[in-house]
Amino acid sequence: MRVSPLHWWRRQKRLRVMLIVAVAVALLQQQLLWHRPPRLLELRQASASSGPAALSLRFSRPMRAPSVATSSQLQPPLPFSIQGEGNPLLLLPAVGTRIEEPLQLRLEGRDQRGLSLPPQRWFWDPRPDLLAVVPVPGGEQVRLRTAGGAWRPLTPVWPSIPQTVALGDGSGLGVVSRDLQGGHRVWKLELKRRHLAPRSSELAPAQVGALEAFSSESFVFANLSSNASGDLLVQAAAQAQGPEPPQEEVVLWERNGSRRRLELDPRGPIALVPQGGALVVPEADGLALRTLPPRPERRQLLPGSRDLSSFCPVAGRALLSRHWPDFRRSLELVEPAQAPRTLWLGPEALLASACSRGGERVWALLLDGIERPELTILALRRGGGERRQRLEGWELEPGTGLSYDPTTDRLLLALRPLQSSKPAPGTSRAEPQAALIDATSLELTLLKGPVRQVSWLSPG
Repeated sequence: MRVSPLHWWRRQKRLRVMLIVAVAVALLQQQLLWHRPPRLLELRQASASSGPAALSLRFSRPMRAPSVATSSQLQPPLPFSIQGEGNPLLLLPAVGTRIEEPLQLRLEGRDQRGLSLPPQRWFWDPRPDLLAVVPVPGGEQVRLRTAGGAWRPLTPVWPSIPQTVALGDGSGLGVVSRDLQGGHRVWKLELKRRHLAPRSSELAPAQVGALEAFSSESFVFANLSSNASGDLLVQAAAQAQGPEPPQEEVVLWERNGSRRRLELDPRGPIALVPQGGALVVPEADGLALRTLPPRPERRQLLPGSRDLSSFCPVAGRALLSRHWPDFRRSLELVEPAQAPRTLWLGPEALLASACSRGGERVWALLLDGIERPELTILALRRGGGERRQRLEGWELEPGTGLSYDPTTDRLLLALRPLQSSKPAPGTSRAEPQAALIDATSLELTLLKGPVRQVSWLSPG
């Protein structure tokens, strides 16, 4: 059928009109979007390696960082900086700032077009929760210390809890329980905490979620480690059948629930590197830093008689305990592309350590003496300077360590009253207590109630 010229002309006209309308709508949408003010899309706790805490700010439009810094406020008033270019940005309270209570953030600023962000008000509590393994009737239980000083239960009661590890992203807790027959089981406890909220009443400490078993079988022993991604490394050995020794296995239980078996032959406890992607493995000829799949396999060896003591917040920094032939000990700082640097050398036993940032400040627990042992907290600064404080009348609870919280500038540990002789018949040894040490003044504060272990649970 032949189309008439008039009909063809009308159809072309309709097509041109439709095209013009579509272009006009697109231009109108573009203008509306161009003049729409920026929006805050995401506000979340970030890893803080250079200060007490950090917030990641993601917007719908690239922002002017100086404008956000000058227009925004923290209450109580605290100095802070805004780092980054455009989007996202990072809010960092100044180094050395102590955060003693929840903060109110008033967020304002202009984007790179000059349009203002509608004022935002958020409440932020970057302080970690304090967790402890507490003796209770029937065994032991993991509990959380509330703001009022009470201990709130998080787990069931088990006969014994040899180890707990807070997941590095704050999403939960790895737990090793032991039954009356000596069998060990591994668990992952989900914890949910509101440390960011539009109203102060909505801030809340960790709440209990699902409890998941790693395996239905029990182990002869189990050791756990975690990183900032929330992965949990399980190093365990099942009871062997027959005369053969227990066969050890190493499994990476990832944050998403998947599991990856690692072919390793460790000579001691393995530790995940906090920033992820690698682990530290004690081997026969030293400490090895190994990459994790799917990264290409790589192994770096630090020879010598050394143990990993603790990690620093800045990537690639760690503290090592070195054993010398004359029975002395030294504390070494390891940094990328540099030889280990000795921070302390002495005859005392080095029990535990902690550090801030990239090792600018370091703390160590030293033990001297046999009949009447003396416990000392040693504080060191990168630029020089040393301070000691004797913890007279106390000893470190065996199997526990030293943890530093940069938000409040405090050290956490478990201390047991020192007893010169065995307890009298019919009496028991004094129970250990959770203790906080001011990281600057080294003043000791004891918390009420007996504990077996203590640890921080970071917001994420």
